[in-house]
Amino acid sequence: MPKTDPGIDETFIVVMPVYNEEECIEEIVRSWAGLLKQHSGSELLILNDGSTDKTGEILEKLKGEHPIIRIISKNNEGHGKTIYSGYLEAIKSSHDWVFQTDSDGQIAPLDFPGIWEARSDSDYILGYRKNRNDPAHRLVLTGIMSNMIYLLFGAHLKDANVPFRLIHREYLASLLPLIPNGVFAPNVFLSILAARDNLDLQNIPVFHKKRKTGKESLVNIKLAKCGLRVAKELISFRISLASLDEKHR
Repeated sequence: MPKTDPGIDETFIVVMPVYNEEECIEEIVRSWAGLLKQHSGSELLILNDGSTDKTGEILEKLKGEHPIIRIISKNNEGHGKTIYSGYLEAIKSSHDWVFQTDSDGQIAPLDFPGIWEARSDSDYILGYRKNRNDPAHRLVLTGIMSNMIYLLFGAHLKDANVPFRLIHREYLASLLPLIPNGVFAPNVFLSILAARDNLDLQNIPVFHKKRKTGKESLVNIKLAKCGLRVAKELISFRISLASLDEKHR
């Protein structure tokens, strides 16, 4: 898909998965709502992934205060499936762009303008957590995944799974059918496909703060299992892409 020429009246929809963030969700949602007020017609889509704390109540209160907020409450499926569900909903909208971010507050809305201004250069723009404040085991997993992506796909991706990305809606719609059903980290696969299309991913540095609230979801054995799962999914994806290429020859 060729680069889209942006217009001054373009709008975007923010896809934000949420799970048990009662300690910080009000502050985070208010900050994003404040940013969206500067972009008339844009929207904040929050997917409540079966939160069991007071997150749902807080979100409903905020929705009453900010008409730009839309909430989808769903059964708990995990981060990856929730993001994918959000993307499916986003491509049904009339917005020009889809922006994905997380609800943990580690990357602030202050870094969004730099991403938004770069949309004239690409239909797929990634942030890059230059000074990433995550536990060591997460950084190790990211390093292993980056090496696998290079070996399997020949793509240098600085931060393939960064939850701070802007994608043209029509381009995203063209990519989603290529993502294998139920993958652990759909954002990684989207980044691989964009690199495969030779798009300029930008890799714009964003400030990454240490997580102050909530609990680490991937630790010890669970983290190792997730890492093994992603590795298997990447290998399978490489095989499926090779088969797809063969069919189009």
